[in-house]
Amino acid sequence: MNEDNHLPASTNDSAEARRAYASRADSDAGLTLVELIICVAILSILATAALPIARFQVKRQKERELRRDLWEMRDAIDRYKDASDRGGIQIKADSLGYPPDLKTLVEGVEVKEKKVHFLRAIPIDPMTKSTDWGVRSNQDDPDSDSSGDQNVFDVYTKSNDTAMDGTKYKTW
Repeated sequence: MNEDNHLPASTNDSAEARRAYASRADSDAGLTLVELIICVAILSILATAALPIARFQVKRQKERELRRDLWEMRDAIDRYKDASDRGGIQIKADSLGYPPDLKTLVEGVEVKEKKVHFLRAIPIDPMTKSTDWGVRSNQDDPDSDSSGDQNVFDVYTKSNDTAMDGTKYKTW
């Protein structure tokens, strides 16, 4: 008899208690389908929120690369012009001391009996993924998209996209 609390429990009662405890432990051990769906939903929301930030970072990095590449090529053009102004480079009479094209900056020119290279290579435009840059010559119209391919004094990207600041990449 197990009606009084002070009497010992039978072995039958203790086996039932162990089974009840074991079934409760099994139900608490894993995730339910509802919990799993909630976790997936939360992760989806967080991933969706992170995508615009990732795109923003990629675009910002490309813009940095574009600015660096433009600066590098413009610096090479300026160094070529300085060398020609000092008389170190033999130039055409109508060139005004500017390089005839970007390829000349890479191939190099003779300056005081040694070959000087102004660029290691023409950089790849991060916006168009090519080495085909727009060039401006002094005989071109300021708003022209085509160039006479001589007397290169400026470079620009051929991308028609808009930067994060609202300006066109071509105007950089």
